Amino acid sequence: MTDTDQDARARDIEARVPPTVAHVPFACAERFGDRTAQRVKREGEWQETTHAELAEQVGALAQQLVALGVDPGDRVAVLAETRAEWALSQFAISAAGAAVVPIYPTNSPEECEWVLSDSGASVVICENAAQVAKVDAVRSSLPDLRHVLVIEPAGSHVTVAELVERGRGQDLTEVRRRVEEVSPDDPSVIIYTSGTTGKPKGCVLTHGNLMACVRQAVVMDIIHEDDDAYLFLPLAHVFAQVINIDLIALGGAVAYVSAGSASIMSDLAEIRPTGFPAVPRIFEKVHALFADAPRTEEVYAKVRAVFGGRLTFAISGAAPISADIVQFFLDAGVPVMEGYGLSESTASGTLNTPTAVRAGTIGRPVPGCEVRCAEDGEILMRGPHIFAGYWRNPEATAEVLTEDGWLRTGDLGTIDEDGFIRITGRKKEIIITAGGKNLTPSEMENELRQCPLISNAIMHGDRRPYPVALITLDPEYVVPWAAKHGLPRDIPTLADHAAIREAIQQVLDTINAKHAKVAQIKRFVILPNDFSQETGELTPTLKMRRSVINQMYADVLDALYAVPR
Repeated sequence: MTDTDQDARARDIEARVPPTVAHVPFACAERFGDRTAQRVKREGEWQETTHAELAEQVGALAQQLVALGVDPGDRVAVLAETRAEWALSQFAISAAGAAVVPIYPTNSPEECEWVLSDSGASVVICENAAQVAKVDAVRSSLPDLRHVLVIEPAGSHVTVAELVERGRGQDLTEVRRRVEEVSPDDPSVIIYTSGTTGKPKGCVLTHGNLMACVRQAVVMDIIHEDDDAYLFLPLAHVFAQVINIDLIALGGAVAYVSAGSASIMSDLAEIRPTGFPAVPRIFEKVHALFADAPRTEEVYAKVRAVFGGRLTFAISGAAPISADIVQFFLDAGVPVMEGYGLSESTASGTLNTPTAVRAGTIGRPVPGCEVRCAEDGEILMRGPHIFAGYWRNPEATAEVLTEDGWLRTGDLGTIDEDGFIRITGRKKEIIITAGGKNLTPSEMENELRQCPLISNAIMHGDRRPYPVALITLDPEYVVPWAAKHGLPRDIPTLADHAAIREAIQQVLDTINAKHAKVAQIKRFVILPNDFSQETGELTPTLKMRRSVINQMYADVLDALYAVPR
């Protein structure tokens, strides 16, 4: 490519990518007008909002936020499930010059209090009365909070829809002025990391960080204006936000469904999306459905049909996924691309693209991202997507950002001769046995989770004589399996049954045989209940909270070491 061609390419990218999140809906209204931007299912029917309609709603809501006293630089929190109003609120908050503070709807009142208090949010948009109740329970300790708005009607609180109606036809001069004054360096989102330990820290992501991700999508030619994505991941998580902003900014459409929806599979058949961002657990469950099926084109056609048959990109993020599972989907013609990123890197960093895939790796660095490994193997990352720092926490920021802009990811890895990166473990999760051997638990855990009977598995053994594991069962597979074998169908009874233990022991024996003796899991317990967000073992993105699990099941773990081997 000549210098002239490169210059033309750069101009084309800049023309397609708005400068900030605040500019996105208005730029898209001009460019894409009557094309669909959002889809939501109401009373069994999919309803659509065009880019022009979305921009009108954003302008109206932003005008009303300004009227409520929201100033540039303020923080406005959103406490809701994934839905179109979440995205509308984000764009409107940005247009008002404020920063969005997402809060997981699964958070307790105390967790909500921390995020609202630490961020100094002046307004919170709650989904419904249940979320309002959480805020009300801690309102007395939130002096900065002036307004509580709602999406669904809840008492006397004003709804987002009412604000949009009030704002229609109003003078938008102030909103336009604020949009033009928003800078790429301004905070756009403050994402509180769910964290596996300690108090969540607020990752400050600038408008420039988020729009850098849009540029990366353009350069990699992954997202196009005729794309339709199905989004069920929590918008409180940066991965979902990036996907949503990328799609809308580039003229695509997004169908929104809450994470707990039971209709995901039927929705996929109806929407037939071209894009499907998900966490590994979804792909693991679909893989389990075909675990015993022959690898034929007839079976692969059924696999493609599960996702609607039109997928051009399916991104697996937020946690590691097995190389064998990725390869299964690639063989079936489902373009599952494992990516890697952190909240601190705006969910961006590396990606396996349709033209450059290597199963078992997290891909190569995305355009504009530099990656290298430190002397101890820690992956370091640098680029325009790296966050500005932790909100009002310079000490924590200094721990992860070097003076020359490298982000210490906390993950260990290797880079092969072709630039593909493989995660080998996490610095803080390395198990050091009593004999001084360093073990990486995630590798063994991922292998165990490939067994359809198993939902979650966590390896334990730090400062212990040998590794052990806590295992939970997957009801969707175990119950039919139990019925087929004439066994009880309730999970607690099955967890104690010799037949299920024997089946899992066989799986473990096969896995252990592939590892050095010191790394082999010597004992395990099948727990009567699965890990969950509600009981505290999982984060909202379904990552295991190791410290919480180790504390909750301390007696169970101790018992595994009480009897001589």
